[in-house]
Amino acid sequence: MNSRFFNHPETLARLIRLHALEMCYASKASHIGGMFSVADILALLYAEILRVSPQSAEDPSRDRLVLSKGHAAAALYATLAECGFLPLGELLDFRKNGSRLSGHVYSRVAGVEFSTGSLGQGIGVACGMALAARLDKSGSRAYAIVGDGECDEGSVWECARFAAENELGNFTVIVDDNRMKGGELYTPKVDPFKAWSGFGWNAIAVDGHDFDALREAFAQARESAKPSVIVARTIKGKGVSFMQNEALWHYRNPDAEVFARAWRELGGTDADLLNADNKPKETV
Repeated sequence: MNSRFFNHPETLARLIRLHALEMCYASKASHIGGMFSVADILALLYAEILRVSPQSAEDPSRDRLVLSKGHAAAALYATLAECGFLPLGELLDFRKNGSRLSGHVYSRVAGVEFSTGSLGQGIGVACGMALAARLDKSGSRAYAIVGDGECDEGSVWECARFAAENELGNFTVIVDDNRMKGGELYTPKVDPFKAWSGFGWNAIAVDGHDFDALREAFAQARESAKPSVIVARTIKGKGVSFMQNEALWHYRNPDAEVFARAWRELGGTDADLLNADNKPKETV
């Protein structure tokens, strides 16, 4: 939890999007769409849900989060920086040679529990963390954020069965269900809610951009003796009109004109810039 953003996760979510946008612009990086779809989930987790702070980052009883969809790394780094785990200025090193802020989540970054990027791997590690916490009777909880496309990986369902069989009630998975895969919006033939329920999980479906709905979902998860999954219906590129539900913004990096347009749509100001030299140019 973070006292600065407690009860105000929307403030943190706005900063996550702004920082991730500037980081991608400065480094010519991509994956903005998936960063924006998960920003509200990350904001609420760090503002109100996770029992972890820079001071307790090594405490064995801390809660743990694994961002299994590791290509959204900039969103996680921005979250951690705003919550005091690393200097805000270091975000400008994103993807530079020699920087620890790599394009996929890297565990040498303060506050990061596990390096991810190979889809389907992080969820199993988070599951192991939940099992270890129960064996240690530490009272901590483990969380994993996975992408909906990532759920095509068989290792996700191996983990789902293991967690259900072992009744890991201290384990919560959040599916960033933005329905963008293979370059277009899609409707899954297998309903994710029914799939997780069928594996014996406490499945909860919510709007992934509704903070009250997410709060209630996390509260329900804490009360369940089963492992819980929050299927969070999200919008890829959320917050910037011309990026929303556009597959292009999974891959493309923003040029100066796009950066300026997106910055203004997100309500960015000069004070929000990590580097004043990145000040958006006036557009017609």
